[in-house]
Amino acid sequence: MTPAFEKLQQALKRLPGVGYRSAERIALHLLVEKPGRLPELVAALEEAARIVRRCARCGNLAEGELCAVCADARRDQGVVCVVEHTPDLVAMERSGAYKGVYHVLHGRLSPINGVGPDDLNWGALRGRIEDGEVRELILALGNDVEGEATCHFITQQLASEGTAGAAVKVSRIGFGLPSGGGVLYADAVTLRSALEGRRDYS
Repeated sequence: MTPAFEKLQQALKRLPGVGYRSAERIALHLLVEKPGRLPELVAALEEAARIVRRCARCGNLAEGELCAVCADARRDQGVVCVVEHTPDLVAMERSGAYKGVYHVLHGRLSPINGVGPDDLNWGALRGRIEDGEVRELILALGNDVEGEATCHFITQQLASEGTAGAAVKVSRIGFGLPSGGGVLYADAVTLRSALEGRRDYS
């Protein structure tokens, strides 16, 4: 392969979810098999890099100051669902079950990986809480050690925020068996979460 091809392949391999073989296939597809698609891809990347940014309020993708969710007057601005990454927000929106707004942390606490509070989009959320904008926080973070640590950090910070933090109701999304799934094939963590998140049946 040529040096330029190798450079492209290495750049593609650094993208999340793209391994060596996938990077090779993409590079060959764009340069050899379908070179006509390359200008369109380059133009789309340049346009996105120019106009797409983080929402000033929640951290979601936006092309203006606010994203479409934050700018929607029909959404309940007082109920904020806290998620780790933008794809989590997209998944929540796809469900059609949530009518509030969001806050994207762009990660979670992970001391082992050197991720602390200053590396998260926590300051903007704290500002929303201090302004009295938030009535309820729904923590939709991962059901693992790092997710738990991040939830604990947020609740501890709310307690130290005084009146504004104390007025905020905090809840956590339930975890359990997937729809259509059975008990037999569930792991221990999933079963424990399902039991802890049980509700009245009537």
